[in-house]
Amino acid sequence: MPITVDIDVMLARRKMSVGELADRVGITPANLAVLKNGRAKAVRFTTLAALCAVLDCQPGDLLRWQPDD
Repeated sequence: MPITVDIDVMLARRKMSVGELADRVGITPANLAVLKNGRAKAVRFTTLAALCAVLDCQPGDLLRWQPDD
């Protein structure tokens, strides 16, 4: 898929665990793992906004487009 999810990068920068992020965003750790591992087919804007608020970042810090080869 040409969209890459960089939640791991932001978690490392913020020294935050997946569980803590899931709690603070209000989603299950399993759903966060699906998103984090690039297996999600969609993401709600409210979830993206909550991720950005908790991680103090922009959507472009979490998602990037990478063309298929």
